[in-house]
Amino acid sequence: MKPVSSGTKPDVVSAGWALASLSLSMLLASLGTSIANVGLPTLVQAFGASFQQVQWVVLAYLLAMTALIVSVGRLGDLLGRRRLLLVGILLFTLASMLCAVAPTLGMLIGARALQGVGAAIMMALALALVGETVSKARTGSAMGLLGTMSAIGTALGPSLGGGLITGFGWQALFLACVPLGGLTWVLAYRYLPAAGQARALERGAFDPLGTLLLALTLLAYGLAMTLGRGHFGLLNAGLLLAALMAAGLFVWVEARVAAPLIRLALFRDAALSGSLAMSALVSTVMMAMLVVGPFYLAHGLGLETFAVGLAMSLGPCVTALSGVPAGRIADRLGVRPMIIAGLGAMVLGCLMLALLPASLGIGGYLAPIVVITLGYATFQTANNTAVMSEVGAEQRGVISGLLNLSRNLGLITGAALMGALFAAVTGDLSTASAEAVGSGMGFTFALAAGLVVMALSVALASQLRGRQAVDSTV
Repeated sequence: MKPVSSGTKPDVVSAGWALASLSLSMLLASLGTSIANVGLPTLVQAFGASFQQVQWVVLAYLLAMTALIVSVGRLGDLLGRRRLLLVGILLFTLASMLCAVAPTLGMLIGARALQGVGAAIMMALALALVGETVSKARTGSAMGLLGTMSAIGTALGPSLGGGLITGFGWQALFLACVPLGGLTWVLAYRYLPAAGQARALERGAFDPLGTLLLALTLLAYGLAMTLGRGHFGLLNAGLLLAALMAAGLFVWVEARVAAPLIRLALFRDAALSGSLAMSALVSTVMMAMLVVGPFYLAHGLGLETFAVGLAMSLGPCVTALSGVPAGRIADRLGVRPMIIAGLGAMVLGCLMLALLPASLGIGGYLAPIVVITLGYATFQTANNTAVMSEVGAEQRGVISGLLNLSRNLGLITGAALMGALFAAVTGDLSTASAEAVGSGMGFTFALAAGLVVMALSVALASQLRGRQAVDSTV
């Protein structure tokens, strides 16, 4: 099989299969994030380990992906995005096999970290390759499809993982990714365009010191936010201080090297900086739903575990169903109105969760969730389209990495800070009353509404600057 030649424009069929390979890459990366969580209790018994030890099966994947996602995006810009994506898919697939045959917990955690490296490559370069796969007029639809596949992976993980463990044991959690990874690799090799690789190889050198400092910064921050399970102690403070120091050194180095990993001048672009800030704020709010939701459903509304799982799957399902339509609307109406509309819907949904009484029951929870997730799908698709449709070809990898990084940092921050806020207001969750849990949720989502209002302010300011720029040219 041969890839599409660099001198020809892919036909509609080839472009469709190429987009399918990018969509499957996003599905695999998100499935790898969510499918392992359901297996943690089984792994505790299988390896005779504590929950604190077993949770590193999840953390190793998330931290590796977060720490390297910008660096692999830059490597894709230099070495060729198609080439590196093929390496990432292969790495993810091989790591999945290693996870399944791991004889010890330590080896399983190491294989999961390797799997996270592959996931970082797939997430960063799938977005970056959209511009080489579809026309600019269809970018929104393509971004919506990638968002849909990511949501499907997130929603499918717990239910698929539960069935696999019941029928085949915990090893099946990872073996299930192997045939899907093989299919993704074949489609990517056959249909992704190879154009641009020769030019990319001639560009500046990679920045190893900047790469190391950024990885240390993100790793220290991720550990500071996740260790201790909500209890922020001296170790967390030390790690956070180390992250700040490494970040300062990173900025100092990037301002002085000839070929920086991230050109600091990029952040002078108000539109790009605003998009990254909005992505981080919105992701913080979305993680609050995943952290607070199960406790409210179980302890506030008294639902059984199965019913809690069904209720929690509604959000990802709504995101999956609305991603592609949101992308098509963004292609027709423009991205800026869609960003504002999506954020406005999220503010409304958060206020509904904060103010609606528990007497409304499950309906009073699910209706705001639908509003929030519809708004999120609309915002995320339009925001990604706004960034990736304007960036130059030579920077697509690193900008895609920054977009994914802002999302991951928001998720990590949301899990730590929003979860801690909910626990502080609610009190001891093992003994808290339904009223206390409801109050904790209300307070948490009142703050969440404030965070989305901040993002909405950034979007409105960006739109105002755009209008002023147009007026000045008339």
